[in-house]
Amino acid sequence: MNPTICFVIPYFGQWPFWFPFFLESCRANSDINWLFFSDCGLPDDLPKNVNIVDTSFAAYCQTVGDSLQIKFEPATPYKLCDLKPALGYIHQEELRGFDFWAFGDIDVVYGNLRRYFTSERLARHDVFSTHARRVSGHCCLLRNNAFTREAFMQIGNWRQALSEPQHQWFDESAFSHLFVRHKNWPEFLTKICKPLNRWTRSIDNVEAYSTPYGKISWVDGSRRFPLEWRWDNGQLTNDIDGNRLFPYFHFVVWKKADWNAGAKLTDSAIRKLASGGKWRISASGFSNIL
Repeated sequence: MNPTICFVIPYFGQWPFWFPFFLESCRANSDINWLFFSDCGLPDDLPKNVNIVDTSFAAYCQTVGDSLQIKFEPATPYKLCDLKPALGYIHQEELRGFDFWAFGDIDVVYGNLRRYFTSERLARHDVFSTHARRVSGHCCLLRNNAFTREAFMQIGNWRQALSEPQHQWFDESAFSHLFVRHKNWPEFLTKICKPLNRWTRSIDNVEAYSTPYGKISWVDGSRRFPLEWRWDNGQLTNDIDGNRLFPYFHFVVWKKADWNAGAKLTDSAIRKLASGGKWRISASGFSNIL
């Protein structure tokens, strides 16, 4: 039996226009769960494996403050990114019974996650980052045990960092330093030292090539990135890597443009396209696979 997995994502404000595509990629991963805390309302035709707890931003911040015993009064909802390493602790009751908890973002579409996070792979480590040199804030799996739930408490200034109203990059900077060390050492030396430390040996941090146009070179070592991604009934490929399947695509760079205005898709057209089972993603937006 596959280990059970639940993503925990607090999100407040308004669902982005691409949310139907995100949800369809969740639906295709039917044996993985997503748990949202949000004031954005319930979308039409919500997948059975996605649960949205309706709560206000203020009420959620109070829950966080009570759980962590800190003053938690964010200046903006973006501050919630700092909470990612603590979500397993904050929501340990909701996560009871799951083998793994996970944090992530919604500016992604998932491919076949089980093909990537196989049972054999998940048996080997406690933390699974999809970046080689840091913990990936947009998709990270953690074994549901006290070690991972309380790992953030090993960061010396965690109370101060989480109490600050502004985002402190606690998720991808401070938390990464626990597990990914000596990044500038030669690779052979890092491999030798990694098993000697509880923190470094607990993480699987193999680059998944999920986020093009960032600091990381592409699969072939070049700076030539895909211009188009294709989602076909849960299988995610792109225009330059042949039949290689990817666990997810993080479109953080492309989303900076006003995709919906460029594609000129109405809400109903977006829902129809998303539910059709096949679509492509490019800098121009979402469209049918030709």
